[in-house]
Amino acid sequence: MPDQILISDGRSTRVLSIAVISPDDERRKAAMTELSGCHTGPVREFTASYPALSEVEKVIGHNYDVVLVDLDSDLEYALELVHTISSQELAVAMVYSANAEPNLLVRCMRAGARELLRLPFSCGEMAEALFRASALLSSDRPAQKAAGKLLVFLGAKGGSGVTSLACNFAVSLAQEHKKKTILIDLNLPLGDAAISLGIKAEHSIVSAFQNVGRLDSLFLSSLLVRHDSGLSVLAAPNELAPTFVSVEAIDKLLRVARQEFDYVVVDAGSKLDLQRKHMFDESATIYLVTQAGIPELRNCHRLISQLADTGSPKVEIVLNRYDARSVDIDEDHIMKALNRPVNWKIPNNYAAVRRMQNTAAPLSEEGAGISQVIRQMTESVCGRPPVPEKKKGFSLFRSVFLF
Repeated sequence: MPDQILISDGRSTRVLSIAVISPDDERRKAAMTELSGCHTGPVREFTASYPALSEVEKVIGHNYDVVLVDLDSDLEYALELVHTISSQELAVAMVYSANAEPNLLVRCMRAGARELLRLPFSCGEMAEALFRASALLSSDRPAQKAAGKLLVFLGAKGGSGVTSLACNFAVSLAQEHKKKTILIDLNLPLGDAAISLGIKAEHSIVSAFQNVGRLDSLFLSSLLVRHDSGLSVLAAPNELAPTFVSVEAIDKLLRVARQEFDYVVVDAGSKLDLQRKHMFDESATIYLVTQAGIPELRNCHRLISQLADTGSPKVEIVLNRYDARSVDIDEDHIMKALNRPVNWKIPNNYAAVRRMQNTAAPLSEEGAGISQVIRQMTESVCGRPPVPEKKKGFSLFRSVFLF
């Protein structure tokens, strides 16, 4: 007698629901026969051709717990279908095939399939796979913590010092505030956060995007490199990376990172791609980095207007390399150009910064003004009152380079 396979969330229990997608009558019936022998819950057949990728969310929605996809009618399209189901988290995706080639399992895993079942089905194979899916979907585990804060550093113009600010800001959160923090280098095609931090990464963000279907906290952790401060870093690749990355891939990466970390710091470089607008919703804080120059301030003003249209994120203006004594554009003119006040002023200290870049020396007392403002920024994020400045000789960062 077949069982009812159940899902429990700790408060209520329901029967596992399944969809079978295959344009081939014989293979679809084989799957349905096996399902009828191990599960008495709701099962729906999709008897026509594969649904269009653009229609998957509409056709499948969140109406099924498991979607079982036939690979053999059109392998490439079926893998794209599995990727769409998995990346949008519509259901647990499983696949079945008569193909026994070893590399097929790897491709299925990269697409996001949780199970690869072989035709003809072996006795009990289907039931075991469904029970694993039930365990995966059941939420009688401890409740997930609240999503971590998303903190995005964006430059008004190239060369504004975005990477150095993002790196030192993230290090401060991890080292000074003891927060579980990740720095994601999204400054493609050539991000250099890892170099700025003096660390060498074996993996990069490209691996996350190429395997977005299987991207979860465990897989993400395997791609990270750890800095001495305790900061986790998802580095940009050493080689030129593709500049186009799907919205779904970036969205899932950030979602997984926020589930695992208290603070997710993103180095977004100086390019505001429309495909990445979803990063800038009301849950994010954008640190818009500019300098006191006409091109930078003009771009900054335009970015402020554009960010206001993307979902109303919190925007904080960071005026970098600021020297009130020598700047040609005074603070009043800067406020008028931006139509809003500057939130943070990072003091200019060119000599100390260049020395740190060239010698990999720790932050010295010469850079204390820079480190003090960064510390104030992180204190604001953590909701802590400002910490009194410590005695001479104190160094906030011991192995971080600036600008």
